[in-house]
Amino acid sequence: MKDAHTRRLRARRAQIVLGAMLLAVCYGAWPAQAATWHGLEPLKSRRADVERELGQPVAPAGVAPGVLRFKVAGGMVTVTFVTAKFVATKKLAPAYEGTMLEVVLQHDNAADTPDSLGLLKNGDFQREERSDVAVFRNLKDGLSYTFVNNRLRTTRFAAAAEVLVRAQRGKDQ
Repeated sequence: MKDAHTRRLRARRAQIVLGAMLLAVCYGAWPAQAATWHGLEPLKSRRADVERELGQPVAPAGVAPGVLRFKVAGGMVTVTFVTAKFVATKKLAPAYEGTMLEVVLQHDNAADTPDSLGLLKNGDFQREERSDVAVFRNLKDGLSYTFVNNRLRTTRFAAAAEVLVRAQRGKDQ
C-alpha cells in the first residue's frame, strides 16, 4: 500500500515538473513585444495608425520632421518616427523607415508616484536619481517614467531591447 502511494506521489511530482517545464518553454518562445500605448507599437505602427488613434496633430512651429504632437486629456503626446538616418545608424531594414519609434507622454498634473505605480519594488526597472528628478527605466520592455518632486511628469514607450535587436537582424518585419 505504501509503495503504491509513493509511486503515485512520484508520478504526480513528475507531471508537475513536466508541466512547469512545458510552461517555461512556451513562455520563453513567446515573441518579445515593445511597450504599447493605445494599441500603437514602436517599430510596427505607422503615421496613419497614430492619426487614426489620436486624431490630427497640433502644428506648433519648429517641430522636427518625423515628429508629431497631439494634445490629449492630461497633457501632450509626442510621437517620433524612424528616419532614414536612424535606419542607417542602427542597421535596420529600410522597411522600418516611417514606423513609430517612440511615444512620449508629458503629463500636466498626474497624481502618480513611483510608489503608486509599484516601481520602488519592481526589479525590472533601473532607478536613477538626481536632485528632485527620478527616472525609472525598463529597457527590456521599452518603458520609462520620469518623476519630478515625486510626481509623474513623463512616460516613454519605445521599442523593447530585444525587439530592436531582432529588427537589426531583420527578423521582425
